[in-house]
Amino acid sequence: MRIHPLPTQLVNQIAAGEVVERPSSVVKELVENSFDAGAGHIHIEIEQGGIRLIKIRDDGCGIVKDDLPLALSRHATSKIASLQDLEQVASMGFRGEALPSISSVSRLTLISRTAASDCAWRVAADGSEQDFAPQPDPHPPGTTIEVRDLFYNTPARRKFLKTEKTEFNHIETLLQRMALSRFDIGLTLVHNQKEIFKLKPALSEAQQIQRVASLCGQAFVDNAVSIDFAAAGLQLTGWVGLPTFSRSQQDMQFFYVNRRLIKDKLVAHAVKQAYQDVLFHGRHPVFVLYLTLDPTLVDVNAHPAKLEVRFREGRLVHDFLFSALHRSLADLRPGHPDLTIHTLPEVSHPPLPPTVAATGGGTAAVYQPPPARQSQLPLQVEEQLRHYAQLAAEPLPIPTAVDAEAGGAPPLGYAIAHLHNIFILSETRTGIILVDAHAAHERVTYERLKQQYQQGTVASQPLLLPIKLSTSLAEADLAEQAQAIFLALGFDINRFGPETIVLRAVPALLRHTDVETLFRDVLADLSEHGMSQRVQEHIQELLATMACHGAIRAQRRLTVEEMNGLLRDMEKTERSGQCNHGRPTWIALSTGELDKFFLRGQ
Repeated sequence: MRIHPLPTQLVNQIAAGEVVERPSSVVKELVENSFDAGAGHIHIEIEQGGIRLIKIRDDGCGIVKDDLPLALSRHATSKIASLQDLEQVASMGFRGEALPSISSVSRLTLISRTAASDCAWRVAADGSEQDFAPQPDPHPPGTTIEVRDLFYNTPARRKFLKTEKTEFNHIETLLQRMALSRFDIGLTLVHNQKEIFKLKPALSEAQQIQRVASLCGQAFVDNAVSIDFAAAGLQLTGWVGLPTFSRSQQDMQFFYVNRRLIKDKLVAHAVKQAYQDVLFHGRHPVFVLYLTLDPTLVDVNAHPAKLEVRFREGRLVHDFLFSALHRSLADLRPGHPDLTIHTLPEVSHPPLPPTVAATGGGTAAVYQPPPARQSQLPLQVEEQLRHYAQLAAEPLPIPTAVDAEAGGAPPLGYAIAHLHNIFILSETRTGIILVDAHAAHERVTYERLKQQYQQGTVASQPLLLPIKLSTSLAEADLAEQAQAIFLALGFDINRFGPETIVLRAVPALLRHTDVETLFRDVLADLSEHGMSQRVQEHIQELLATMACHGAIRAQRRLTVEEMNGLLRDMEKTERSGQCNHGRPTWIALSTGELDKFFLRGQ
């Protein structure tokens, strides 16, 4: 066949294949146009999931009569005029393809009026870009666009659409995300004559938080920390969920660049790295984040539907995002003003207390909070035994509450019991705390190991008697090749034969652990990651393995000094709210919540 120009409508339909995937794509393009028009409120009316009707009305600046035909023509826009404008796009739309593309696969009507016009003007389009004859219309200032019978003339495209419910869910989710990008604009969504939501403009911080709660749930707001971080011409604001408040899917991750909702692999990787050692396996963080930067530093023209962007300084943006989130999560220690953890569900009727067996009379004693001086972990087993012998010989103190006024009680309070040799029960000024001793000590040890490693080498403790370890030939070869890595981790090793390794020193923090098992596990991790740059990439996993070995084991009875020493260490340690595997290390119950369980005051 000879080369020939394509018909205008076919050209528009091809373009529509890039821009209009489903009804929600149409809603996105039209609402973004309303954003650019300076609308204060946008009303979205949907019928049959958007297949029958999409009607969007705004109170923006409107379009003058003579420009209406141009608005429905390809590559016609008011938002850019030169290459310089394209390199620093500040508007949501700018290609000038959305309206002609949409009209090529639907029956489109555009009604608009500017504030200076006596009346509005109406035009209809079918994608041919011909026979535009504006007609007067009694429309208030602003713009209304009706899109009827989507894909009526492209039945093959229509077959790819899902059910009405599914298509509307896409629209509702999209509008929720867009509502989070512009707090200054009110949004109303109606489906099949039923109002789904109506959001008023949220100008104050309290109103913005209320909008976030209405769209993401109150639980997110209750378990989120505000972010406000600026450096190198970049600013990150918004909210990130606590690591303990995560989801099985990535369905509550909202990221905006200069108010534009995007999905970007660079951003996703930076967030994943920031959460890497505080998030439980298989879980995903939740966040609503806004990145603001110079428009010249980001290319928003990288994707037809503008869902992806390209950063001019990608590494700078990645490191900035990682640092901002990593620092914010690290600061989440007990006592942080935004950190309130309540993980026990509310109950309408408190459970019946278990039957208490008689113990020969008398009342159980509760430990009196100790003075501020705390011992370091871990104490020797012999010291524990001497401590318990002393407690057994002395009369137990009379139970008293923590005196919050004298000396000021610390955030995690003072230990009063070790439950089932696993959990530390602590009394605070406002209630009680339960701590998983193993998980908490694991995090404390891990952070100390990371800090030592970053400062040079992990402190070593020479063994009084070197330990000979039998290994396979491959393991011995690997240990010899990795001698420098082991030294940086606090191990002093030498090869003593074809299948023998001599262990002369171990990390000082882990000197009381089973050092032989510890060494073999680290060796196994090195074998898995290989002797390459990947070892440095996975160094935190190696440190986490070591910390797990050094953590307090369940069923080991802790002394009061040990328990309080751990509580004080948690208060000083970054990310102490989660263990290395992302599990929570402590929960809090206020006195008000305790009152509810026992119906006090009712």
